[in-house]
Amino acid sequence: MKKLLILLIVPMLLSFVTAPPSYKIAVLKYRGGGDYYANPTSVPNLVQFVNKNLNMNIDLDVPFIDVGSPEIINYPFVHMTGHGNVVFSADDAENLRNYLIGGGFLHISDNYGMDKFIRKELKKVFPELELIELPFSHPVYHQAYQFQNGLPKIHEHDKKAPQGFGLVYEGRLVLFYDVECDLGDGWEDYEVHKDSDEARQKALRMGANLLQFALMGNEDE
Repeated sequence: MKKLLILLIVPMLLSFVTAPPSYKIAVLKYRGGGDYYANPTSVPNLVQFVNKNLNMNIDLDVPFIDVGSPEIINYPFVHMTGHGNVVFSADDAENLRNYLIGGGFLHISDNYGMDKFIRKELKKVFPELELIELPFSHPVYHQAYQFQNGLPKIHEHDKKAPQGFGLVYEGRLVLFYDVECDLGDGWEDYEVHKDSDEARQKALRMGANLLQFALMGNEDE
């Protein structure tokens, strides 16, 4: 009888054991004085959203990873944000280049004020590449969620249309950069910016598309 009970109980207990995370993602730490630590609730909220709505299994712990750290290879998706200056050393640029060429993906969200700095630093990483504005037909806008008109507008900034730029290396989109959009702000807790539920849902869905695109191995068309 005891043996029978054990045989019945063990499978039940195992059914409650959570599978280890399939992926870990991180936020990029960089030098130059910019606030790389801005939007502390945004990426964890995005992870919760995709785990619930897309049945992903991403670790809820989202650490900071230094741009020059060799450990960056452990994170297939890295998010970067901030309002100000960014400086990559030669070693930082080489490490980030190797990470991206090796299969990593970087999402940069200009939190307003980063644009004039990050463009210059990206030239250190890929001097041979130019940021290109992605057409609305690009697969990144057509993953689990459809964005027929490209990026959603979350915050006004300079009241310009939002733009999504990319770096494409040997046919693969390795970096996505949102400008005049503030996608990361839209992932934050409601209390931070008090964005409408509609705006926050659009931001989270676009973020989900980025994660799905990066983690499922899609290539640029």
